[in-house]
Amino acid sequence: MKWFFFSIVIIHAFIHALGFLKSFKLAEINQLTQQISKPMGILWLIALILFLAAAIQLMIDHNLWWLTGLAAVILSQFLIILFWQDAKFGTIANIIVLLSVIAGYGFWSFENVFNNDVSERLKQNKKFENNLLTEKDIEHLPAPVQKYLRYAGVINKEKINNVKIVFDVEMREKGKDWFKAASVQYNFFDEPTRLFFMKAKMFGMTVPGYHRYVEAKATMDIRLFGLFPIVKQSGDIMNKTETVTLFNDMCLMAPATLIDKRIKWETIDSLTSKAIFTNRGISVSAILYFNEAGQLINFTSDDRTAIADMKQYRFSTPVKDYKNINGINVPTYGEAIWHYPDGEFVYGKFSLKSIEYNLTD
Repeated sequence: MKWFFFSIVIIHAFIHALGFLKSFKLAEINQLTQQISKPMGILWLIALILFLAAAIQLMIDHNLWWLTGLAAVILSQFLIILFWQDAKFGTIANIIVLLSVIAGYGFWSFENVFNNDVSERLKQNKKFENNLLTEKDIEHLPAPVQKYLRYAGVINKEKINNVKIVFDVEMREKGKDWFKAASVQYNFFDEPTRLFFMKAKMFGMTVPGYHRYVEAKATMDIRLFGLFPIVKQSGDIMNKTETVTLFNDMCLMAPATLIDKRIKWETIDSLTSKAIFTNRGISVSAILYFNEAGQLINFTSDDRTAIADMKQYRFSTPVKDYKNINGINVPTYGEAIWHYPDGEFVYGKFSLKSIEYNLTD
């Protein structure tokens, strides 16, 4: 779809060169019968430049390409009206470009909601008074959890206020093909918050989605072109489901947060622990599985609901391929699995691209 719009914009851009060439008598343009003055020729050239700039911005995913495109369409249509007899069919191309501009604006405005939420939350994020995580902070945890935190390398390092995580993602629904996506998320831990924005590729189009979890209230908003709602969910079931998701992030991607007093721990055996996480009256539980090296290798919970059929199934996230990133050992590949009555179903594959802790802006 992007290449289609790019082709239309490029072709339409160079058609505007005809007006410039004719006005300065640089070429014989028989298709244009009306006289074009040099000042008007300059305007045709400016329209050409604006369309080319918009096309380049589109291909490099510049967020404001649509603004350049809108300026180009407005100038182009003004010139077409002035030279209607020769240029009227350019209106068709302008309509096509305008539709893509509207879609571009939709993406930008929708993602801007996420960006504004992140900016506002970063301003509010509080730092811990005692900044270093020590052995004393973890002494109340089950032995396998302590071993995991030592393996992760978080001891004698700054406690975590927030984290930014970027994934390459593959997703699917039951009975449907995989589709690719990219996600950016920010998690905050003073007031548990998860802001997750994903751009999925479906049928050649980008479909953005925003999962927002603030003050234990969750919403899922997926929109075509960032304008037309496809899925919109909220309410008690979503609140509990996203509480599990937030806790899953804490366990896998921000292990230093497992000292949080909102977590109650139970020892199962030398490689397994149970955790109960409570946020604003919502309690969820999970079983954490570790290996002999101290790595957390799986997380399971029975408190998460599959939105597709609004039924509760066991949810698990096996992970592997630990790497040291910014001084912390974290898994770089994980899967999201529903344990349906007829068997396990892998609905998500996550490859870690980057992770940053304790951001200030």
